[in-house]
Amino acid sequence: MADSLGIGLLGLGVVGRGVLDALQFNAQAYETRCGRRLEVRAAAVRNVAARTSLASSGLSISDAPLVLSTLDEVDIIVELMGGEEPATDCIRAALSAGKSVVTANKEVMAKHGPELLELAERSGGELRYEASVGGGIPIIGVLQRDLQANEVSSVRAIINGTTNYMITAMSRDGKSYDAALAEAQQLGYAEADPTSDVDGIDASYKLAILASLAFHSQVGPDDVYREGIRSLEARDFVHARELGYAIRMLATARQTPFGLDLRVHPTLIPTSDPMAGVEGVLNAVGVSGDPIGSVVLEGPGAGAGATSSAVVADILEVAGRLASSQAPRHLRPIDQSPRLAPLTDICVRTYLRLEVPDRAGVLAELGTAFAAEGVSIASVLQTPHPERAESADLIVTTHSCADGALDRVLTGLTRSDSEIELGVRLRIEDGCDND
Repeated sequence: MADSLGIGLLGLGVVGRGVLDALQFNAQAYETRCGRRLEVRAAAVRNVAARTSLASSGLSISDAPLVLSTLDEVDIIVELMGGEEPATDCIRAALSAGKSVVTANKEVMAKHGPELLELAERSGGELRYEASVGGGIPIIGVLQRDLQANEVSSVRAIINGTTNYMITAMSRDGKSYDAALAEAQQLGYAEADPTSDVDGIDASYKLAILASLAFHSQVGPDDVYREGIRSLEARDFVHARELGYAIRMLATARQTPFGLDLRVHPTLIPTSDPMAGVEGVLNAVGVSGDPIGSVVLEGPGAGAGATSSAVVADILEVAGRLASSQAPRHLRPIDQSPRLAPLTDICVRTYLRLEVPDRAGVLAELGTAFAAEGVSIASVLQTPHPERAESADLIVTTHSCADGALDRVLTGLTRSDSEIELGVRLRIEDGCDND
């Protein structure tokens, strides 16, 4: 089999089947591109009985992914199972055996990426993971190759198609959170349990991967501050628009004087910001650095087609290297203990929707609470509460201040006898913070 390369698939779900189909249907074209024939020789699945048609076609099917990961006849392991385990053990075993691995697993790469990349370098294999972050957006390769001459100062991204679809439905169509979620689930954009998406877990994994690459640092998902979109209401999008902003679930990683600022949360951005035009299930990643300035990549961030495309591209690149006996590309050293900036020290502007009694004296009470912590109010808009006639919505924006100062303002209002209640708190990114 010296004239061919053996591939083992861990997982034959929607993406796995898409990869298998692409490798089989385009076998001749791919052989021409990489110089060796690619043969999918084995696959590991949970339910072997459900894949009997593939087994009858000559593909070896088992329910033992760890065993498959070290088979002699397999040169490249393609991990598409998802989840942390047994995927991490399988990747580790394959790399330890000197094999190369292609994965789309954001959780594994966010939590164990630096360790696995180091293992790949020691063992002579290669670990590729383009599909783990942006689906059809080739951001991993851009950071590893095309921008390696740059010192990156910030990464801003919309990297979860589910939340972006829901936010678009709430903004454009005035839907409630529940209605937007139900629609996303009906269309297959959201899981039955949407927790990972709507609470920002998925995006925090992806940002950890991007930040690790951009800043050559060992960043984990626990280093990323995150908030989800459950507290958003349709009226927040109306108020934001009146103020000249759009709301997006923004993932941000940037260098600050305090260290790395790593956040995922709903954010007000100017309507002129390129990210404001990213709608539906599209994703976008913007990178700022020296000397290049700013680069924005936009495209499908999820879905079987986009993910399969990225996985197969990684397979072809690894296969081309193996066919020509090239050594794997060495990555820049990773800082094992980057300095992280506490969010309390980061200065940002903020949007607040406060529910207040419709009576005299509320603004004075609020002004006193803000002044006590040195927080300056930029604008105030009062509108009727949509459900309670005796209450009003008070839309407050602040000037840039330490996030911790606003924490203290809101904590003080909660602990006092004040009838002011917080509806939602959203940070504003308009390019003037932390300069």
